[in-house]
Amino acid sequence: MTEKVPDPAARPLDDLLAAVAESRDRAAFKALFEAFAPRIRAFVGRRGTDSATADEIVQETFVNVWRKAHLFDPGKSSASTWMYAIARNVRIDLLRRENRPAFDPTDPALVPEPEPSAHQVVSHAQESARLKDALALLPDEQQQVLRLAFVEEKTHAEVAEELGIPLGTVKSRIRLALGRIRTQLGDLR
Repeated sequence: MTEKVPDPAARPLDDLLAAVAESRDRAAFKALFEAFAPRIRAFVGRRGTDSATADEIVQETFVNVWRKAHLFDPGKSSASTWMYAIARNVRIDLLRRENRPAFDPTDPALVPEPEPSAHQVVSHAQESARLKDALALLPDEQQQVLRLAFVEEKTHAEVAEELGIPLGTVKSRIRLALGRIRTQLGDLR
């Protein structure tokens, strides 16, 4: 008498998935594919996916099932829920890839700023030197509030607290300092 080999399709889905995970059982995988490929194709088709894309999603889903079967935990979900989740994620990934904007080498964000001309470099250096000289002519307390507010980027309230002076005094010193600098520099532009 010949021994009857059990039909893999008759086994529960969790067992089929466990067989794929443990021993790379091709018959179990085939049974999973035959049972779920049409269901997954219909699942993604109901979400507006065209036929060719649905086939691609089914294929990628089952590639992931084969590769990740060892990650299936029957205590967290059923085999069908797990496979539908994979299909949903594959569909989302595919949509993201399709909707990614094409690379545009002329995009202003990708084009580097042109090198400044020699005239611009010299002019900038001269402006910087004039500004440095104008700052050096300010009283120490005005230099100090400008340094804290603009170089160290502290708020006026933080400058007042650090120096132990009223907020109004900080604002007055900044206003006076900027006024003196404008007067000394004139219009640089």
